[in-house]
Parts: sequence; structure tokens; C-alpha cells
Amino acid sequence: MTDPQITLYRLQACPYCERVVRTLDRLGIEYRSRYVEPMHSERNVVKRVSGARSVPAIVDRETGVTMSESANIVEYLEGTYDVEAGA
Repeated sequence: MTDPQITLYRLQACPYCERVVRTLDRLGIEYRSRYVEPMHSERNVVKRVSGARSVPAIVDRETGVTMSESANIVEYLEGTYDVEAGA
């Protein structure tokens, strides 16, 4: 089995992260969750992939896109993967 193309870096019980999760689920996109440290200064794994320590952050291996901020991520996912919107 191959890894999902999208990796989501998130916090437990984060409303912004859950907004992205709901969008991924609604669009039927498989993804891998990586839970990160709650302490902002210790989120080095997120900083390595996205350049910032903020979550949510996604890495889309299919398109090469890495981004953070839930509103931007939702807009990207809908614009890239929402087939019904393009119909």
C-alpha cells in the first residue's frame, strides 16, 4: 500500500485543523495525519516542511504544494480536488 499523497500536520482538538479534516473527508481525499507538539516552539517538524511552525499545514506530494493556514488550505483543496465544483 502506498502512502497517501497528502500529509496533514495538525494538533489534537484544533478547530482550524478540524476544518481542513472536514474538507479532506468531504472531498474523499486520502491523507496521513501527523500530530505535532502542542508547544509552538517545539514544532520543528512542521518548520522543516513548511518554513513555519503554524498548523494546520499540508504537503501535497502530487502537486508539490506545501502550505499552512486553514482558509488557504481549504481553498486550495476545493480548487484542486473538488470535481463537482468544476462541472
